Amino acid sequence: MSGDTSAYWAACERGELVVQRCTACGRRVQLPEAACPWCGDDSLVFEPVSGEGAVHTFTIVHRSFAPGYQGREPYVMAWVDLPEGARAFGHIVGCAPEQVRIGMPVRLTFMDELPHWRPA
Repeated sequence: MSGDTSAYWAACERGELVVQRCTACGRRVQLPEAACPWCGDDSLVFEPVSGEGAVHTFTIVHRSFAPGYQGREPYVMAWVDLPEGARAFGHIVGCAPEQVRIGMPVRLTFMDELPHWRPA
């Protein structure tokens, strides 16, 4: 990530997910960036999203090398399509990993001030 992400993390602390919108071209940007990856403009504003989505793609992690995640396997990491026109990244929680499917409706939840997704 590049740029100032403080507004993103402040929203997470409030239990809210925000996504940047480029005021020049209107595209959504997630994860936070300093400039729009489509048009290069730096006029990005943070806006809240609904917290609804659908699994775009996912992976089940059976063996983690990431500090803090070892011993939590298996767990699911996914990209979630938001109706606002962006994709958000996070864990799928609240169901067994083998129940996760592409297209599955999910809803935002927060754990340890981080966005996660659970079946809707």
